[in-house]
Amino acid sequence: MWAVRWNNPTLHTPERRKVWLACDSHRETLWEFLSLRGFARDVVPVDQLEPTDG
Repeated sequence: MWAVRWNNPTLHTPERRKVWLACDSHRETLWEFLSLRGFARDVVPVDQLEPTDG
């Protein structure tokens, strides 16, 4: 399981991260969706999420 971290720069401060979870099969599709909008920030394994994420 993957945590795709993103933010909308028009709504969120630069350090803010929203988190969407994705399985191996959908991680790339979700990343592409967010990247096209300029929202994608990074992808980490779920077990590496910080308590302040999301």
